[in-house]
Amino acid sequence: MLRFLSIRDFAIVDHMELEFAPGFTVLTGETGAGKSILIDALSLVLGERSDAGYVRNGYERAEISAEFDIDGLPELAAWLRENGFESDGEDSAICLMRRTVDVGGRSRSFINGRSATLQQLRAAGEKLVDIHGQHAHQSMLRSEAQRELLDAFSGNPKLARAVSEIYRRWQNLEQRHQTWKKNATAFQHEREQLEWQANEISTLNFSPEEWQNLQTEHNRLSHAARLLETAQIGLEVLSDGESASLAQINSVISRLHHMLDYDIHLRAVLDLLESAQIQLQEGVYELGHYQQRLDLDPDRLHEIEERLSAIHTTARKYRITPAELPETLRTVTEHLEKFGPKDDGEALAIEKTIAREEYLQLAKELSAARKKTAKTLAQQVTAAMQTLAMEGGEFAVALTPLQEGNAHGMEQIEFQVSAHKGLPPRPLAKVASGGELSRISLAIQVITSKLGAAPTLIFDEVDAGIGGRVAEIVGELLRKLGAERQIMCVTHLAQVASAGDHQWQVTKSSDGGNISSRIAVLKKQERVEEIARMLGGEKITDTTRKHAAEMLAARD
Repeated sequence: MLRFLSIRDFAIVDHMELEFAPGFTVLTGETGAGKSILIDALSLVLGERSDAGYVRNGYERAEISAEFDIDGLPELAAWLRENGFESDGEDSAICLMRRTVDVGGRSRSFINGRSATLQQLRAAGEKLVDIHGQHAHQSMLRSEAQRELLDAFSGNPKLARAVSEIYRRWQNLEQRHQTWKKNATAFQHEREQLEWQANEISTLNFSPEEWQNLQTEHNRLSHAARLLETAQIGLEVLSDGESASLAQINSVISRLHHMLDYDIHLRAVLDLLESAQIQLQEGVYELGHYQQRLDLDPDRLHEIEERLSAIHTTARKYRITPAELPETLRTVTEHLEKFGPKDDGEALAIEKTIAREEYLQLAKELSAARKKTAKTLAQQVTAAMQTLAMEGGEFAVALTPLQEGNAHGMEQIEFQVSAHKGLPPRPLAKVASGGELSRISLAIQVITSKLGAAPTLIFDEVDAGIGGRVAEIVGELLRKLGAERQIMCVTHLAQVASAGDHQWQVTKSSDGGNISSRIAVLKKQERVEEIARMLGGEKITDTTRKHAAEMLAARD
C-alpha cells in the first residue's frame, strides 16, 4: 500500500509530505482547493506523461516521491529483481518511486534510487495503484471501453490481444493473396526480369580490381612479339654485337687506367665512366632476365580476350561502362528487394487458411469466456443497482454475434440497462440519465476493482451526480472496500466523507500573490466542522454541526 508521498513545487503545491494509513481515506475541501492535484501528482509518479505546466510558477523543477509497502506482492518483488530495482536497504518490502519534471517538460524517473524508463515506472505503478477518474462514467459509454472492461473482468486480456494479433495476420495474408491474384502476371514478369538481370551480372563475377588487372595483362600479351624484339635489339646494341656499347666503354676505361700515370686529372672522368659501366651492366642483366621471362602465350591471350569481351557485352547490354557494373547490380538488387518475399499463390492460400482457423479457434474461446463473464457481471451490477436507489433496475451485457469476426472477436459487446422493473434493457448511452449513469458506473468500478491486484484504489469524484440516501450507500460501499484494500476518495458529499476511516482537508491560501495548497489530517472535532461545511455551505449552524456529529457517530 501507499505509505508516504512527498510533493515539491508541483502546480500550486510548494511542499507537501503526507503519511498514509490503511482503510478508507476521504479528501475534502472547497472547489479549486487542489484536491485533484494530489491525484495528478500520484499519477505522475506512477508513469503518466509529464508536462511543463506541472512545475510551480517561478521554479525550475517539480519533484514527486512515493513510498510503497510491497509486502504481500510477490509478483512485483520478482519484477523489481528481474529489472535490477530491488531495494538496497534493510527493508526489502519497500518500493520508492520518484519523478522529476523541469520547466522544459523533460522528466526523469527512478525506482529504488535507480534510473528507470517511463514504461518501467508505469509497469510498476499498475501493480501498486488503480485510479478511477471522475469521468469514468463518460468513457463507460464507449463500446471499446465496455469490451475492455468485460475482458479485464473475465481475466482474459491476453486472449483478447492474441485474437487481435492473429486476426491482423489473417487479414494481411488475405490482402497479399488478393494482391497476388490481381497482379500475379505483371509482378511475376517484372520480378523474373530483375532476377535474371541480377543473376546475369552476379554470374559475371566482375570486380574493378580484376578489370584493371585484365587490361594490364592484355596489353602485355598482345604486344609480346614487339616486346621480345625490343629486348633482343637492346642486348645486341649493349653487349652482344661486334660494336657493343659495353665493350667500347670497357676499352675506354682500360686506356684511361693506363693514362692515369701521366695525368691524375683523368681520375674524375674514369670514375664517371666506371659508374656508367656498372649501371649499363646491371641494365644488360635485367634486360636479359626480362627476355627470358617474356612469354608468348596465345592461349592465355585468347582467354583474356574472351573475358574482356564478355564484360564489354554485358556492359553494352545495360548501356553502361564496365566500371559501372557493380553499381548496376546493387540497384537491381534493391529493386528486387522492394517486392518483398516471393509470394506463391498456393502457399499464401494455405497460410491464410491456417491463420483463419487459428483465429476462429481463439475467437471461440474468447466468446465462451465472455458469455460466462457477461452473466456474472450482469448479476453483480444488477444487485448493486438495487442498493443504489435503482430498485427493480437491471443491468445486462449483450453479446451480438457478428456475421464475420473482427479484430476484437466474433461478437459486438454492449452494456444495456433497464432503469425500472418491467422495461426491456436498452443501450446504456440511450437510457441512463446522468445520475443513473454515475451510479451504474460506480457499481461497475467497485465490482471490477475487487478483482484487481493493486492494493491501493483511488476514486476521484466518482460520486458526482448522486446524493441523499444513495450517497450514504456509496460511502458504505467504499468503507467496506476499505476493509480489504487501501481506499482514497476525493468527494464533495458529506455522506461519503462521514464514512471514511480518515479525513483530510485540502485548503488553498494566497501569500503575496503566491497561491499554495495545503492538506491537513482532521481530528474528530475538525471532521465535524468540515462535514458541517459540506452540509451547510457558508453559514454553519449548531443544527448543521449536530447533524454532522450524528453522521460521524452513525459511522462509528
